[in-house]
Amino acid sequence: MRRYRTTRTAAVVVAAVMAFGAAACSGSGGKESEDKGDGASGGKAADTPKLDIAMITHSAKGDAFWDIVLKGGEQAAAKDNVKLHYQNDDKAEGQATLVQNAIDQKMDGIIVTLAKPDAMRENVEKAVKAGIPVVTINSGQQFSKAMGALSHIGQDEGIAGEAVGEQLNDTGRKKAVCVIHEQGNVSLEERCAGVKKTFKGDIENLTVDGADKAGTTASIQSKLEASDDVDAVVALNAGIAGAALKAKGDTGSKAEVSTFDLDKEVAGQLESKEIAFAVDQQPYLQGYLAVDELWLYKTNANVIGGGKPVLTGPAIVTGKDAPALKKYTARGTR
Repeated sequence: MRRYRTTRTAAVVVAAVMAFGAAACSGSGGKESEDKGDGASGGKAADTPKLDIAMITHSAKGDAFWDIVLKGGEQAAAKDNVKLHYQNDDKAEGQATLVQNAIDQKMDGIIVTLAKPDAMRENVEKAVKAGIPVVTINSGQQFSKAMGALSHIGQDEGIAGEAVGEQLNDTGRKKAVCVIHEQGNVSLEERCAGVKKTFKGDIENLTVDGADKAGTTASIQSKLEASDDVDAVVALNAGIAGAALKAKGDTGSKAEVSTFDLDKEVAGQLESKEIAFAVDQQPYLQGYLAVDELWLYKTNANVIGGGKPVLTGPAIVTGKDAPALKKYTARGTR
């Protein structure tokens, strides 16, 4: 597993140590936790006041990536004596309304994604002004601090894209297509921009409607048919990778498929060499640390990473890494 680091990597180490320390103090882990085998927290919950925390994401219906984020949040909530309220809306206006609802409900903390930061800014700032601590995760890192969030937890999308570009160079690719599955999502745009920055070949962005799987497959198929010299397709999530593989099979293309994000299907596709490599941003860790951060802040005035972004990735995962990760992807924690 090839990891890409920046000067902020130390923040991840600090966060992990604090999270595990908190787990030990609350009685989770150890033999009982191992026996559960599914990543569930064992032992008693923390002896601290009950907290209500909202997690509000831009997830589209049926996007399995967010199930992994939620699972991490739920495990941290179980040990931290937190009631986690999860809601999602893939429309920016709807997501912003959910943040307003969390303010009206006087939540003890809010976890939110900033895929479309302009639409979220007003209500996130309103939450901070109301005295509700906010942690951002996954997307919009560069906007988080200005909105008043305690910190941002996720991967640096630009660096992740650059890592993909370097990997494409290593495998001798010459012409790539980067598939953006949600128009206006700043994180997806950053990923493709990062690929372009380091990739020595030609690259073109292809924007599709990720919610329309058949349409996505058709769009990728059309691109492969129109440009038979395309030798790499970069998907930005696991579902789009599946569409790219189908399009590749239908056209007989020799293009190498790679993807951002890891799940059970991708682990199997890596092992069978259908997918060349994947970028793991550890979504489980994003949910887990975000809940832990708000719990630590509310109960002990701690701020993980000193307010700097806490990086959970990227790591390049290939077929040789897949066997070791499969048991975790099977239980939905990687």
